[in-house]
Amino acid sequence: QVQLVESGGGSVQEGGSLRLSCKASTNIFQTNGNTWYRQAPGKQQEWVATFTFAAATYYADSVKGRFALSRDNAKKTMFLQMNDLKPDDTAVYYCKVGRYWGQGTQVTVTS
Repeated sequence: QVQLVESGGGSVQEGGSLRLSCKASTNIFQTNGNTWYRQAPGKQQEWVATFTFAAATYYADSVKGRFALSRDNAKKTMFLQMNDLKPDDTAVYYCKVGRYWGQGTQVTVTS
């Protein structure tokens, strides 16, 4: 069983930045890619970004150029750097690795 713990969410003003972390209980990132999803109130879950096992990165059009993925294998942690945040980015953000999900972290962007 792998546990994923997200952190770094919070409330920021439009244009601000946050860095989300997804820490795994095992070295699962060395053998699996990582994907971030988000879900805003009353909306369906939305794919945000993927960091593949081979270190390729893919971003949704809505966040491209503003969000950036990185990872620290030694710390068993993936990061989602979010810059130039907009109110539409308000959502609960989830980390997924393989079949495992984190508990989610709330991001709120105010105008």
